Amino acid sequence: MNQLMHGTIPLTARLEPWMQRLLADGTECQELIRLHGSPVNVHEFSALGRNADELRTVAAGYGLDFRVYLARKANKTIGAIDAAVAADCGVDVASLNELKQVLERGVDPEQIIVTAAVKSRELLAMALEHAVVVSLDNQDEVEVLLEIAGALGIRAKVALRLASAHHLIPATRFGLRAERWLTFLGGIELSSGLDIAGIHFHLNGYSAEQRSHLVFEAVELTDELVKLGYQPSFIDIGGGIPMSYLEHAEEWEAFWVALAQQEAGSEEITWKSDALGSFDGAPSGAVYPYYQKLIRGPWLEAVLRAHPDGSLTSIADLLVQRKLQLRCEPGRSLLDGCGLTLASVAFAKERSDGVPLLGLHMNRTQCRSTSADFLLDPILVHSADPPRTREPFSGFLVGAYCIEEELLLRRRFEFPLGAAPRDLMAFPNTAGYLMHIVESASHQLPLAVNVVAEGNGWKIDEIEERVLLP
Repeated sequence: MNQLMHGTIPLTARLEPWMQRLLADGTECQELIRLHGSPVNVHEFSALGRNADELRTVAAGYGLDFRVYLARKANKTIGAIDAAVAADCGVDVASLNELKQVLERGVDPEQIIVTAAVKSRELLAMALEHAVVVSLDNQDEVEVLLEIAGALGIRAKVALRLASAHHLIPATRFGLRAERWLTFLGGIELSSGLDIAGIHFHLNGYSAEQRSHLVFEAVELTDELVKLGYQPSFIDIGGGIPMSYLEHAEEWEAFWVALAQQEAGSEEITWKSDALGSFDGAPSGAVYPYYQKLIRGPWLEAVLRAHPDGSLTSIADLLVQRKLQLRCEPGRSLLDGCGLTLASVAFAKERSDGVPLLGLHMNRTQCRSTSADFLLDPILVHSADPPRTREPFSGFLVGAYCIEEELLLRRRFEFPLGAAPRDLMAFPNTAGYLMHIVESASHQLPLAVNVVAEGNGWKIDEIEERVLLP
């Protein structure tokens, strides 16, 4: 792409061909902003099927029964649901509204799983009424679910959310250890209304080794459940399947080396010398690992061929021998390449001490996850009619919230050809978690409009026409 801007230490984004075509057409970008305001989230979901197929190809090579579910919480558009269905994926939902939407969209209830961290009675009742599998997190949830199931006169299809007991895996707030589940289940009747369809887990981080250990624990738990008379048929490894946003490993490594060398008080690389959680020059756990070598297919292969703790049988063979289906719920990894965020430049000015600032018509929640920063270089699209002459500068991107630390990105950027109002800024590859997971309408500023590709143009996504119920 163009060289109109880059980080003081560059982090060059990997772009899909459709992104390159759009950003090369300044007129089309300006029209999207004119029609929908700033920022606007632009989606083109053709990469989703390719990403799912990469995982399926690996699983098929091991003879596995395998299903991919889109983590709907990663992107709120109705277009994402349609793209998942078109790619023969199921959908993982985390709220009542998400479940309503996928059912209304015609998704087969057998291809839905409810994994919400906290589940309302209304959510549980709707899942029961449609025979949707619910991932149960704790004993209290089980008791509420059984109460509702009894009142409805139906059985509950569930997966037990498993927390690991392995010493290599950190403690988690999600699920219960196997012995806790078995103790609890030993105290209720098999005929209580609970059909245990499988084991599910949520594992923080992206380690293939940790994932294989927890799959091994899940297989052991299914064996114990069979002894109790249950018939689990799947193991769901959740999300956290890694992807890579960046073109070059060298840039990622160079960034962290330079950040470690940044002097206290300097703003050569980051705002107010922010170390982004790093103290030793290694990538910080406070940010997503934006460059990863082992991603999607090769990562899944590492999980499947593993022999945890010296097991004589690989993970893949353990699953095949028991005829257990393997499931996963990627969010950003499935949405890799499916979206970008466009925003317009509002002003260029200097901080009171002379540091240059470029203000955009957006706020910091509109391109951010729970990570300390979004570590990609945005792409600047110059307007054909700037209101003044552009001058080169080096500075920071600031947003619309009336607080001192309203930094859109915390890195410093170089603008060798300058920037001015009416120019546009594109944040690449934001479809997975970065558009919606923490977006805020504080100050009563509107949320970004979402558009999806249609033919040779763009249409407003149907989520914009829906009123979400409280």
